[in-house]
Amino acid sequence: MTSRPNWRNACLINGAWVRSDAHFDVLDKYTLQPIAQMATASPAQIDAALAIARGAVDRGAPPPAERAAVLRRVAALLAERRNDFVELLVKEAGFTAADANSEAGRAIITLTLSADEATRLTGGMVPFGATPGAEDRIGFTLRLPVGVVCAITPFNSPLNTVLHKIAPAYAGGNAVVLKPSALTPLTAGLLAQTMLDAGMPADFLSVLQGSGQAVGEHLLRDPRIDFYAFTGSTQVGRRIQQAAGLRRTQMELGSIASTIVDGDAILERAVPKIVGAAFRKAGQVCTSVQRLYVHHSVYDECLAMVLKLVQSMQTGDPSAPGTQIGPMISTDAAERAVAVIERASRAGATIHCGGQRHGAVVTPAVLTDVPADQDLWCKEAFAPVLALRMFDRIEEAFDDANNTPYGLSAGIFTQNVDVALKAARSLRFGTVQLNESSSCRADAMPFGGVKDSGFGKEGPAYAVHEMTEERLVIFNP
Repeated sequence: MTSRPNWRNACLINGAWVRSDAHFDVLDKYTLQPIAQMATASPAQIDAALAIARGAVDRGAPPPAERAAVLRRVAALLAERRNDFVELLVKEAGFTAADANSEAGRAIITLTLSADEATRLTGGMVPFGATPGAEDRIGFTLRLPVGVVCAITPFNSPLNTVLHKIAPAYAGGNAVVLKPSALTPLTAGLLAQTMLDAGMPADFLSVLQGSGQAVGEHLLRDPRIDFYAFTGSTQVGRRIQQAAGLRRTQMELGSIASTIVDGDAILERAVPKIVGAAFRKAGQVCTSVQRLYVHHSVYDECLAMVLKLVQSMQTGDPSAPGTQIGPMISTDAAERAVAVIERASRAGATIHCGGQRHGAVVTPAVLTDVPADQDLWCKEAFAPVLALRMFDRIEEAFDDANNTPYGLSAGIFTQNVDVALKAARSLRFGTVQLNESSSCRADAMPFGGVKDSGFGKEGPAYAVHEMTEERLVIFNP
């Protein structure tokens, strides 16, 4: 008997959960056993969702104070259901309890920040007095919704990254059509149900489940979408940008994140941060420390401290108390990670620990002397692996860190103010963290990359501006 359509097995269109003839299994990422069967949105359902979103935009969004109130109620309800979200994140994303709790806590912050921005959305005055003959005019700008926002989100942050797109979009008065990752669709479903329960207008949020090929391509072809907000690979980002044409986009794409440890760094402070940043969520974070540059004067000590911490990390069942590293998102991803590590080893790199696979779990790997032409050094690993390289002059570390097509985030640990300021100016990344690893984020900050890591900013205050249009109004008395 087919179960009643709900957030666990269906797509959301105009406040109703709807099934289709096509389905896909959702797996527990540790046991690799099915935990749900999710419906794939049909072409007719995609068309219906976009028609509803377009109609919502044309009729107009609720006033800013009402939008803010909805988002605050969502935050409160999410807090009440926090344990449900944590349990789901552990199963379908493979998060440890600590990572899942962090994700839920940050999601509440993102909602609260977005609610605040809904009531702060203003323009500015235009100084017409600067133009002779125009000094009597009065000019100001308004910020208005861009329209229908299509949010396409990844598996590695299936709650908070989704909210970094949905919440600012709605705060700005837009309707949202969400296509979450087919690897983690349940969290998006529970979130959408929570938003409906909190009073989200039904026509302002649709959730279309399915693969990029089945659903994403259809969404790219539809002219009713005004804005694409995407987090994922550079390859897919290029495809979306090509299809978007003159429509606006926000792209948070691939990365090879670097962190630098200078000779005067306080290792007791730096190393725990680096290890945590390299291996949380099994290394499946776009800002995970993949390249670690260490000054020769502290290299041996730093490596020894890294190894001591990494070798003490508990891996395996993410639901077990004390587990620090759970499974990767799939056995395919785990096999690719091990293959990249083994290729680097055959090319001359030294594996100090880790790199073994058990199902979808890969033990945390630390390598040194990785050749520059190896995928582990020159491509995004997205796996629990850390590669160290020694440097003599700080400029060498800057130059090598910049020697990648990507530029999302970098970190440096140093006590020298001159070096810190030079890093801020020299490292071509969207974020440069001083005395912090590359992977540290507060949800209020602007977040985005340069080069092949994309463009546009997340962070509610910044994302709201990305997803609204500025209109100039001139009064000529």
